[in-house]
Amino acid sequence: MMTTKTTIFNAALAVLGAPAFAGACNDLTFDGASFTVCEAQVTDTLRLWLNDETGALIGTPERLLATIPEGQRLIFAMNAGMYHPDRRPVGLYIEGGAEGHSIVTTEGPGNFGLLPNGVFCIGEALAVIESRAFAATPPDCRYATQSGPMLVIDGALHPKFRADSDSVNIRNGVGVSADGQTAWFAISNEPVTFHQFARLFRDQLAVPDALFLDGAISRLIVPEMDRADIGLPMGPIVGVVAPE
Repeated sequence: MMTTKTTIFNAALAVLGAPAFAGACNDLTFDGASFTVCEAQVTDTLRLWLNDETGALIGTPERLLATIPEGQRLIFAMNAGMYHPDRRPVGLYIEGGAEGHSIVTTEGPGNFGLLPNGVFCIGEALAVIESRAFAATPPDCRYATQSGPMLVIDGALHPKFRADSDSVNIRNGVGVSADGQTAWFAISNEPVTFHQFARLFRDQLAVPDALFLDGAISRLIVPEMDRADIGLPMGPIVGVVAPE
């Protein structure tokens, strides 16, 4: 059942006609399905995590919270792309300006290899960029993660997505505003198709480019909502921290 707070929030969205999330995470209903959407601005402390200072995998909400420096708090976090069984990123991974894994531009099996795939870049601006375009002219990213497939490419849905697909899953992803100032991170709270999830970004959030991050293992951590989805340890994690 939708809460009164969420109902008011959705009503405000309908009146304003804009996907304004006020720098927080909120639940919304789109096309009959429930989603949680978190907003981050380019001015926020938005970053990626993989290993802690000792080189050990972070992986869990508890270990992630333990890495947050004193005087800061975690606003939200979610898994940030696909990984191998040992949690190494499958594609490009940049943390603090250092490349931990190189970009992959070849077609391959699974969702990651369903081209076009893409890169989420955190730099002077935020961006979701098709992987081959990124490789041809790499921007300066403080943090970057590659995943796939792209959900929305220049305002169009990925050409392989079908409205009548029977493949449904929990899914999470990220989309970026046309001016590169705002990113929206979304997770479905129930199984949805790729087509439905991509339309959330294009039609509700009005972003020109969006990237799928992962599926059945997708997890969201929002301390203020007392939410820390359970599951297997994660690989790359993306999130926002802020002063206490």
